[in-house]
Amino acid sequence: MKLRTEALLAAALLALACVAPTAEPAAEAAAEIEPALERIGLGSCLRQNLPQPIFDAILDDDFELFVFLGDNVYGDVESEDLRELRDAYAMQAEADGFSRLRQVGVPLVATWDDHDYGVNDGGAEFFGREEAQRIFEDFWDVPADSERASRPGVYDAVTYGPPGRRVQLILLDTRYFRSALRPTDERGAPGKERYLPDPDPGKTMLGEEQWAWLGQVLQEEADLRILASSIQVIADGHGYEGWRQLPAERDRLYALLRETGANGVVMISGDRHRGGIYRHDDALGYPLLELTASSLNSPSSSGEEAGPYRLGPTYRPENYGALSIDWTSRSVTLEVRGIDGAAVLGETLNLDDLRAE
Repeated sequence: MKLRTEALLAAALLALACVAPTAEPAAEAAAEIEPALERIGLGSCLRQNLPQPIFDAILDDDFELFVFLGDNVYGDVESEDLRELRDAYAMQAEADGFSRLRQVGVPLVATWDDHDYGVNDGGAEFFGREEAQRIFEDFWDVPADSERASRPGVYDAVTYGPPGRRVQLILLDTRYFRSALRPTDERGAPGKERYLPDPDPGKTMLGEEQWAWLGQVLQEEADLRILASSIQVIADGHGYEGWRQLPAERDRLYALLRETGANGVVMISGDRHRGGIYRHDDALGYPLLELTASSLNSPSSSGEEAGPYRLGPTYRPENYGALSIDWTSRSVTLEVRGIDGAAVLGETLNLDDLRAE
């Protein structure tokens, strides 16, 4: 009897010894699971020398991530050392609204547009683009040893959340490599205000290196892909900067999204000093939405513009964007919000509908 008792005790101790080593790693693995993103803010066109009261509403929204879509400062340069751009960033760092957002620890990510690139409507011809990139990376704390800092241009991709609730944020660079645009033949005319669509297939928006990179990251696993372009992609009807001015490149973007099987794509953009929501049903084989959020503190004074693909009117006072994800109902809501934080435009889609049939 004693031997049997001892044998049972030994077996029990052996069983505990076999289980114990796996319990702690399992707990550690559970603790390491990254929480899913549910609340993402976005905005553009922020003048460092103007008041920034809209950040009161942005801070009240308790975003888990905030995306700056370009014109994050206005630092157009006239000097060879780009001191105007450096000074603009230095002033922005101390600005009350922006600095409060940074101090509370909300993760911030950014791409640039023309005025924080250094030249209005500028592209690959800008003499200071390499130094402008270094200034950008220093301000936004881009690690010097990161892949992003190792290559020309500020494009990047970041993934958040666990499998099944994974968000991929793709930040495009529509400045560093972009070819010159075709000037208008009737400046100020509706739909032809500054530029005309240029069918030249030799012109580029992203450059071949960035195009190749984009094709790779679009094949990574994600349940929702947020494709950030500083300038509008879907919008037609105006003659300012936008992907419509290089139609072969916009067609190439839509084709790449189809060819890579990139499901779950929504687009976000800035630049226009007006907010809006756009929908294109024929580009990807599933509905493609674009949320334009602009401007954070420099609203538009011009009238409404033509709106093919636009859902409802544009919103011209100060605004920011909010992207909300409900993983239980598997839906994503895109909103333009005013200076008081109230939604003024909105559209919701089911994530399961963002798949090609």
